[in-house]
Amino acid sequence: MNITVVGSGYVGLVTGACIAEMGNTVYCVDVDKSKIENLKQGILPIYEPGLEEIVTENHSSGRLLFTTSLSEAAEQCEVYFIAVGTPPGEDGSADLRYVLEVARQIGDTMTGPAIVVNKSTVPVGTADLVRAAVTERLEARGSDIAFSVVSNPEFLKEGAAVDDFMHPDRIVIGADNEHARQVMSALYAPFIRNRPRTMFMGIRDAEMTKYAANAMLATKISFMNEIASLCERLDVDVENVRLGIGSDERIGYHFIYAGCGYGGSCFPKDVKALINIAHQNDFEPKLLQAVESRNDQQKHSLFNKISAHFNGDLKGRTFAVWGLAFKPGTDDMREAPSVVLINSLINAGAKVRAFDPVARETARREFPESWFADGRLQIVEGQYEAAIDADALFLVTEWKPFRRPDFRALKRLLNTPLIIDGRNQYDREQVKLEGFSYYGIGRQPVHA
Repeated sequence: MNITVVGSGYVGLVTGACIAEMGNTVYCVDVDKSKIENLKQGILPIYEPGLEEIVTENHSSGRLLFTTSLSEAAEQCEVYFIAVGTPPGEDGSADLRYVLEVARQIGDTMTGPAIVVNKSTVPVGTADLVRAAVTERLEARGSDIAFSVVSNPEFLKEGAAVDDFMHPDRIVIGADNEHARQVMSALYAPFIRNRPRTMFMGIRDAEMTKYAANAMLATKISFMNEIASLCERLDVDVENVRLGIGSDERIGYHFIYAGCGYGGSCFPKDVKALINIAHQNDFEPKLLQAVESRNDQQKHSLFNKISAHFNGDLKGRTFAVWGLAFKPGTDDMREAPSVVLINSLINAGAKVRAFDPVARETARREFPESWFADGRLQIVEGQYEAAIDADALFLVTEWKPFRRPDFRALKRLLNTPLIIDGRNQYDREQVKLEGFSYYGIGRQPVHA
């Protein structure tokens, strides 16, 4: 098939590259000229394991093309994917300006019958707006080209997006006619040869499915973090509680890890958007509001622990931070707990020395330049370098190299043998034997 993907960010680039991998011809379109030129040279705007290889290979083979011109990509296009951003507004609502602008441009440039697919995460009813925008521009041209609008939400995990796309656990397609269902089935057939995984439903159902999925996962995280806070007050180890409830197959082990809060481009944005949708429809989403509130509080948990440990006196102290990305496997720092922690530490008069395996450049763009210039914040090149003369070590992102560190080396490097474990990665008894004081999430502290 001839495919056009509009938007070459995280979702669009993964979508385009993986579809090209199956032999389709794919144009990736973006208004950012420098991004397109970089992609042509094999320079990707994001870090995602395995993505660079398939982008480079398919671009070299001529199956994956990059352009700023939608009209160039429209020639013989059979399926358009809209994969542009839907940033949150001040009220938490999804901003659809980019989605609808793409829809209008599709109406201006399409040359033959096609399927228009909403891949961006959009509120219920957006397909109707996209259809109206395309129709308006076609009518302005005096054209009656046939097209269908489909909702096909993405369920990609950052850090595993390529594998998720190539081996999906489900493909949700919201369509209102048989032709659209057949085209989408043919497009995805190579990805699901071993067993059917396509779920057809109404367009509005598919739009809601994406929001409900992310809200459910966020709810599990916030629930476990709330239980963790209660555990700290009851002399209970939340890790044992997690194992106990996870063994119930109705609950399972996924997304019940206590920690310092969720971040990223999806969960925070989508929970806010769903809350906004509820308010627009005269409904009070009490559970969703509690999920968001708990997560906001959780992001301050690490700072609260270190502040209490030093009786609120952090001025002049230096702290090491391991992990800047919101999760392992990505350089994405949007809504990351590390940002809240570092801001809080520096605003309290402390200095921070931080390390992340891949998010170091992202971090340099995230924080004020003045913090780097005056030495309040350093982004270092090695994990143990971050610990030199630090008054405590924070584990914020559970990258694999952080999971089993050299505790003896750490103890030699740190001014104070103190670990604040935001992901409950370390065994409390082992840490105690190594001579460290320790604070986890939902666990009793250990004092050396």
